[in-house]
Amino acid sequence: MNNIRLRFAPSPTGFLHIGNLRTVLFGYFLARSLGGKFILRIEDTDQKRKVEGSVESLIDILKWVGIEFDEGPHIGGDFGPYIQTERLAIYQKYVQELLDKGEAYYCFCSEDRLTEMRLEQEKNKQAPKYDKHCRNLNSEEIQTKLKNGEAFVIRQKIPAETSIEVIDELRGKIVFKTDDLDDHVLMKSNGIPTYQLAAIVDDHLMNISHVTRGDEWLASFPKNVLLYKSFGWEIPKYIHLPLILNKGGGKLSKRQGDVFVENYRDKGYLPEAIINFCALLGWHAKDDQEILSMDEIIKKFDLKDMGASPAVFDIEKLDYLNGYYIRQKNINDLSSLCRPYLEKSGLINDKTNNDFIKKVIALSQERLKKLEDISLLSSFFFKDKLDYDTNLLIWKNLSLDDIKNNLHELYNLLEKIEETDWTKDKLENIIFSYIKNNNKKNGDYLWPLRVALSGEKNSPSPLEIADVLGKEKSLDRIKVAISKN
Repeated sequence: MNNIRLRFAPSPTGFLHIGNLRTVLFGYFLARSLGGKFILRIEDTDQKRKVEGSVESLIDILKWVGIEFDEGPHIGGDFGPYIQTERLAIYQKYVQELLDKGEAYYCFCSEDRLTEMRLEQEKNKQAPKYDKHCRNLNSEEIQTKLKNGEAFVIRQKIPAETSIEVIDELRGKIVFKTDDLDDHVLMKSNGIPTYQLAAIVDDHLMNISHVTRGDEWLASFPKNVLLYKSFGWEIPKYIHLPLILNKGGGKLSKRQGDVFVENYRDKGYLPEAIINFCALLGWHAKDDQEILSMDEIIKKFDLKDMGASPAVFDIEKLDYLNGYYIRQKNINDLSSLCRPYLEKSGLINDKTNNDFIKKVIALSQERLKKLEDISLLSSFFFKDKLDYDTNLLIWKNLSLDDIKNNLHELYNLLEKIEETDWTKDKLENIIFSYIKNNNKKNGDYLWPLRVALSGEKNSPSPLEIADVLGKEKSLDRIKVAISKN
């Protein structure tokens, strides 16, 4: 199959799950690596779960990640409509074809009967499965029920007492016994198809060559293959991506952390990091390179380098990658990215000096794991008054009086430095020379200076802080520290 076409077919039910992002990315990597097309199709047949505005939100978040579609509801194409509820007449045509071929049948069972059946199966510890009550209705019985206006669904007629062989590109051949499969619903009573029918029809009509989806769909795979055979259609290559587990070995859960891509974006994870991280959830480059841009992933991507074992979502790995990409940003770009977080925290406004903001962000860049950290790491720069316990000034066995004396010496020393000479290198040279010439210890001076300037136990070096704060503000903070009780 030379015409390479892959699709992402989400349901518009809210935010984008990180697992679904991994699915769309792998489809995108594969399509682009093979020189193919990538299509967005909205599977909105489950109207009860549809969330208004979620399609637009989905397109926005995928655009933020950097995924470019060749066809879709927002850009059109030759295989539309790309929204399933706009394709209902198409599904009606093909479900009728299945009925005519005897590959599907009308089921008139009421909800009460189905519930009673399931309870009985549960009582007898049987697998929940339709009991085929309506499978052998004759044409007269069917026509009578239809004339009487009885509600019905259309079910797939799974062949009995045989096996179905399927091929997954990651796992190879898998054999299913058809007696273990359910005669599941293809068309609901309201005339809307289920995923199992609509996805197969759409994939065929849209010439989809490869299907990427989570391995939770493996159980449906033989039913899908049977539908393709019923229609006499060529079966696409299927790639069932491995499950993503948390570090404890369980499924990703909202109770254990964020699972939506929007949450990670809002916290300040960069798209470059998320792309890189998701790529490693089930795939590794042959050369074991782990820091990879989108273009590099596409260039190296190969199905042979994918695995079927569950992938582990390691937030520490994501933090590491995000920190790496933050450090690659130039200060202008990083300032633009960080500014909204500082504004939201109330630390800056339109009147805050832009050069000062850039200096603060540059000094915090090495310590940032995600953009929202900028507020916590740099808040002391923007405060008029620091609030810290006097005891934090104490270094080792020195008394508070000793500390204040040392700060007083530093104040007198720094006061003499010209504003034009107030740089980190100059400060470092003058202070270290003073400490050395007077046979003093670095920590006895630098620790209390750090606390006086930042009010924090952990911060950049005091000389870097002083450089950013400037002479006047630095001396004011030292003076306040000396006056503390």
